[in-house]
Amino acid sequence: MNITRENIDDLNAVLKVDIAKDDYNEKVQKVLKDYRKSANIPGFRKGHVPMGLVQKQYGKAVLVDEVNKLLQDSLQKYLTEEKLDVLGNPLPKDQEDLNWDAGDYTFEFELGLAPKFEVDLQPKKAITSYTIVVDDKMVDNQITTIQKQYGKITSKQEVEKDDEVSGSFVNEEAEFEKKTMF
Repeated sequence: MNITRENIDDLNAVLKVDIAKDDYNEKVQKVLKDYRKSANIPGFRKGHVPMGLVQKQYGKAVLVDEVNKLLQDSLQKYLTEEKLDVLGNPLPKDQEDLNWDAGDYTFEFELGLAPKFEVDLQPKKAITSYTIVVDDKMVDNQITTIQKQYGKITSKQEVEKDDEVSGSFVNEEAEFEKKTMF
């Protein structure tokens, strides 16, 4: 198997994969032998089907399948070894005149290469950085605020210092009602 890369420009390349008969023949024969053992063809006992008949019936499909597997594995391995940054997947070029009866095959794939660029992360203007000094008064004030926001309301019999008291004033004659919080 031979893989060659031809760079068209900075962002495009063509991979040419040449597959020889020796690369796939052993795998195809192994799969066909397995088919022969399990093939259920009328007129023959299971496992005793002639290899020529299995070859004629399943040969081309197995060949295409094994070549496709070999092609995908070799492409993936090549892209990993060469550490190519590819955008998307390799796109196969159309080959209308592909003859599956030939022993050697040539496939071409178009690659979209990722552009190389640098990002300058230095800002044009300086960023203002504030240093906040926290003192005990600020911390106590924040704690008090959080306690008021998330505290629980409980009823007590006696009012103590720093308690919030809510009440309602009602005058039934004047039909006056006022709710307030201290």
